[in-house]
Amino acid sequence: MLLHFIFLVTQDDLQKRAGEFEYVQQMAQFYKKWIKDTFSTDADVQSDQMITPKSGLLHRIDTSALLEDHRKRGQEIFHFYLCNFRPLWTDCTCEGYSAENFGMSLWQRPKDQNDALFMAEKNCTIVSHELSHEFLRQKKIKKQAELVHDVWTKHLFDELPFEQYGKDFELTTKDPYFFTIDASSFRL
Repeated sequence: MLLHFIFLVTQDDLQKRAGEFEYVQQMAQFYKKWIKDTFSTDADVQSDQMITPKSGLLHRIDTSALLEDHRKRGQEIFHFYLCNFRPLWTDCTCEGYSAENFGMSLWQRPKDQNDALFMAEKNCTIVSHELSHEFLRQKKIKKQAELVHDVWTKHLFDELPFEQYGKDFELTTKDPYFFTIDASSFRL
């Protein structure tokens, strides 16, 4: 299976957001290992940027444009869009959306483009949430949405800590670089 992360960035911000894209590339490699460890699934990963022109409110890229891009790139590939906008509709309590071989999430821009902790807390966690939906769906787990959302609610309201991983992709208690949903209740 191929998992392709696509970081949306405007032409004007391309250089200013280079540090974020470097994190996305590292995050993609991290998720290759996390998916194998969590869902026993081998995934090849890619990451690239979708450079969009700066546009007015009425001409901004939206979810339907991403779905069209997904169709053109190949629906058998799992495309995950890291967007500068919220999904128009979602059944998740986070700023993400998933469907068969398609995922998207709001990518929150840090004040400092090299703030990995911010990106781990605000972005990486949501990516893991949406990836969990897709990989549990692929494993044909009944009520996967409820399972993921129950854990997510515990993270938000019951002080369940996110899993923390270091730059070496191993669980850690200090110097975390990636955060994920606590997948212990749905490891297969």
